[in-house]
Amino acid sequence: MSNQNLGAKLSQELAPEAKRVRKGWLMYDWANSVYSLVISTAIFPIFYTAVTQSGSEETGDFVDRVSFFGWDLINTELYSYVIAASFLVVIVLSPMLSGIADYAGKKLFFLKVFCYVGAASCCALFFFDVSRLELSMIPLFLANIGFWGSLGFYNAFLPEIAPKKEHDLLSARGYVYGYVGSLILLIVCLGMIMGVGSHLTRWSFVLVGVWWAVWAQYTFRRLPANTRNQGRDNVFWKGFREIRDVALSLKGNTRLIRYLLSFFMMSMGIQTLMLMASAFGIKEVKLEETELIVAIILVQVIAIPGAFLFSRLSKILGNIPMLIIATLLWGGVCIFAYTLVDGSEMFFVAAGLIGFMMGGTQSLNRSTYSKMLPVTEDTASYFSFYEVLEKGGLVIGMTVWGLLEGLSGSMRDSLLALIVFFVLALLMLLSIPKARASDAA
Repeated sequence: MSNQNLGAKLSQELAPEAKRVRKGWLMYDWANSVYSLVISTAIFPIFYTAVTQSGSEETGDFVDRVSFFGWDLINTELYSYVIAASFLVVIVLSPMLSGIADYAGKKLFFLKVFCYVGAASCCALFFFDVSRLELSMIPLFLANIGFWGSLGFYNAFLPEIAPKKEHDLLSARGYVYGYVGSLILLIVCLGMIMGVGSHLTRWSFVLVGVWWAVWAQYTFRRLPANTRNQGRDNVFWKGFREIRDVALSLKGNTRLIRYLLSFFMMSMGIQTLMLMASAFGIKEVKLEETELIVAIILVQVIAIPGAFLFSRLSKILGNIPMLIIATLLWGGVCIFAYTLVDGSEMFFVAAGLIGFMMGGTQSLNRSTYSKMLPVTEDTASYFSFYEVLEKGGLVIGMTVWGLLEGLSGSMRDSLLALIVFFVLALLMLLSIPKARASDAA
């Protein structure tokens, strides 16, 4: 049975079971989004910047450079390189494992593996020691692999649990679940740190790991464990053949190819900006920790109506036109940040704009791709291709950001590269054949 027919069957014939399965799928966003907020955006970036710098700018002996395997680097430059390296690992693992998952019916198994690797690594960040920086960056490296590696298998369930017409709204709901769940844990962590003391900061990393692993059990119990099993012989090589077949299947599909190219360029800009926004606020805008936390909470709150609004407007305007609008807005935010964001007030404005577009753009990209897929049972392989493009974009985006910061000594110049990425993404979206662009609506 094709993935589209399976989704339709769940909707029409098994309504109670369909709701149960979809709720389980949504809850993984609730479970794992605490990593992207607490570890990638809020508490860990503040912690990392604080422990890897010495002195102060007021006294003139401010030092933000670290030694890593003998290399002298800016602390946030090192951070961007480690994250980029973790994405390279995901790029290598994801196609192989997703092909195996489709062939042997192991999507849920690999989802669990990456989840537990990520959750355990978050807990291990408790032992972060700047005097052993090489070892201390390993948990961050593995946690990022766990988070992003699991998303490919998680996203691959979307075409199997719902018909195409429901993908936009279901995808948006997933992001909203993530925003609410992660905001709850962030508030708990902030209450613990501000109410008891900053010495408990490390315990927030443990809470992220525990939250992620525990809430994921809800998902693991409700998603189908083995939707397809064709045997166990030579599954390793079968995985590579599945990915090759996905690449070959794109031949002649102009719309999908150009959409994927635009998504690749967009990922260079959006994900890099989101991952480095906190560090930009700390180092370039000189935000106090409280101001940065307020900005991050603002992003999470505004992201919720943004995700739903993008979903609703896509039904009126179409997915591709909405993505064109979103790309223009992202480029505008980068220009705004480069030219005008030099204080907390302007940073809050930029944060509000990022929050409003963040969830809507990500959920719309995911649902647009799911609706463009050909009739297939190999959803994990197709979404692995999608994840490889996203991670490839992130590797380039994070590396370019780090290189420009290292060369100029300022993150502000790194924003110029993101503007170029958004321009390229816009050109690709505009080149999608107009006669068929409405098919994604």
